[in-house]
Amino acid sequence: MNYIIPFIVGYLAAFIGLLAPSMLNMTSARTSIEKGKQAGIKFAAGAASVVFIQAFVAVFFAKYLVAHPEVITKLKTAAIFVLLALSVFFFTQARKKFKSEGKQKQGNDFIIGLGMSSLNMLAVPFYLAMATLAESKGWMQIEMPYSVIYVVGAVLGAFSLFATYATFADIIAKKAQFIAKNINYILSALFIILALATAYQVFLQ
Repeated sequence: MNYIIPFIVGYLAAFIGLLAPSMLNMTSARTSIEKGKQAGIKFAAGAASVVFIQAFVAVFFAKYLVAHPEVITKLKTAAIFVLLALSVFFFTQARKKFKSEGKQKQGNDFIIGLGMSSLNMLAVPFYLAMATLAESKGWMQIEMPYSVIYVVGAVLGAFSLFATYATFADIIAKKAQFIAKNINYILSALFIILALATAYQVFLQ
């Protein structure tokens, strides 16, 4: 089997799957706006690094996770509380004065990216679903070395997406001041929506 296909599957799964406004890509943009583009890229690198572990767990424990769907349910349930907590956090941040000039320097943005990405409880179910879907279509096999190639593709896809948000954050700040100044409110609302959507999946489906 062509080794390039698992890489493309992993890359596109991460890039397209994270394309819509979400916890991590919007925070990447927010970090770039408030602290500068370099800080946004560092955050992107930290967040993408965790994707390696998440995608690794998804594909190397695929058979176990498929056989024990209750584990996925527990992850999604935990995600509800994490998303609600993040919503409160960003709403509190939104109450502070927005600063797009005089870049803030506090905090290690790579570590912050690691931490926030680690809170993404929905990542493992997502990468598991994408890998099993690709296997069912005959695009890849969930076995060595294809699984490793898939994971590497996912990491690079995630970093590319986060870095894109960070890179174009200045455009948001200059040409879309409403979004830039209210990005914390937007993040807060986004997390509430994600929490409700996850709760629907867990309790009503």
